Amino acid sequence: METRGGDLKMVKEFAAAAGVTVRTLHLYDRIGLLKPAALSDSGYRRYGKAELGRLEQILALRFLGFSLDQIKELLGGSSPPLVAALQMQRELIARRKEKLESALAAIDEARRVLLRGEPADFWATLRNVIEVFKVQNDWEWTKKFYSEEAREKLEELQRNAPELVEQGQRAWAALLAEVEAAAARAVDPGSDEARELAARWRALLEAFTQGNAEIARGLSRLWSDSANWPSEFARPWSDAADAFIKKAMER
Repeated sequence: METRGGDLKMVKEFAAAAGVTVRTLHLYDRIGLLKPAALSDSGYRRYGKAELGRLEQILALRFLGFSLDQIKELLGGSSPPLVAALQMQRELIARRKEKLESALAAIDEARRVLLRGEPADFWATLRNVIEVFKVQNDWEWTKKFYSEEAREKLEELQRNAPELVEQGQRAWAALLAEVEAAAARAVDPGSDEARELAARWRALLEAFTQGNAEIARGLSRLWSDSANWPSEFARPWSDAADAFIKKAMER
């Protein structure tokens, strides 16, 4: 006997209309996420407009990346307000987006190396580019090296000029690749090539610090205190490149 009348659809018809599979509806019923409106005399599930509305909510939240357990809590009202949950999910997706954009940037830079006809440097360039972008995207641990004033300045730049931050990341990636290549070729640190690399290094440091002494001090503490780096972190340029650029900057 049906537990509720009205214009109800059998499970196959409802699944087809909603664009989901019957198996999905069975799963949602089993975990208590979407119960049918009624059961037929033969025990078959039947669904109506209210269930379609709830299913649309479920599918929307699934698209946004929420798990089934999270969706059940959100729609059940036992979790924090939906607005807060959506904000948290937005921040998570934004971080994923940053990582994907960094991967694209790494691919673009490696492609430019190949197009310049420098295949010997390709894998070194790709490795360095990846490491630079990993540092830029996973920089939370570096905050401890900066004062509150410096952190506020850096975060303000990231909020207000993300395109400049991305340009800086690309510029550092390209420069590190060239410094590595110069060190590998044993370029004279006093040569014109080395001086040009040193000038670009200084310019990028100035762009990063924005002329702020607090940011400069924090950056100095960061790179001089390797004992407090995470165990999985390694400086994104080699010792040879480090020695080369320091000598070039002394000239």
